[in-house]
Amino acid sequence: MNRLNLITLGVKDMIESLHFYREGLGFKVLVYGDESNPDVIFFNNSGTKILLFPIDRLVKDISTEKPPELGSGFGGITLGFNGNSIEEVDEVFTLAKKAGAKVIKEPQTVFWGGYSGYFQDPNGYYWEVAYGENWEFDENDMLVIGEN
Repeated sequence: MNRLNLITLGVKDMIESLHFYREGLGFKVLVYGDESNPDVIFFNNSGTKILLFPIDRLVKDISTEKPPELGSGFGGITLGFNGNSIEEVDEVFTLAKKAGAKVIKEPQTVFWGGYSGYFQDPNGYYWEVAYGENWEFDENDMLVIGEN
């Protein structure tokens, strides 16, 4: 698990954030869903990728039974490790458990069709470990985001 593929920013307003980052700062982005109501927005940048996701959906993605409360230490940011297989996701979870991570959501098939789970490190940071069947990686095992 020697890489950080993805940083997820939970945002209150996807449209405002899209305009800020794309038009305002010039980031190249890939919008999934209707541009007037995006499901997720990936930044097509070098190295570690950034994605925007609605904050209300992010807390529920972490846990439907006990979602983290904003303002209680959860700032709406998650770190992501994107695996090359379901087995790799399971291996990372095994390592995280042995290292003392608090499992929030065991890896499972999720709404977007992939396989994903969440754990917290000893400092309370949320990590998503996920696999997607159609994901591509570059020579450094970094996630490749397609052009929009």
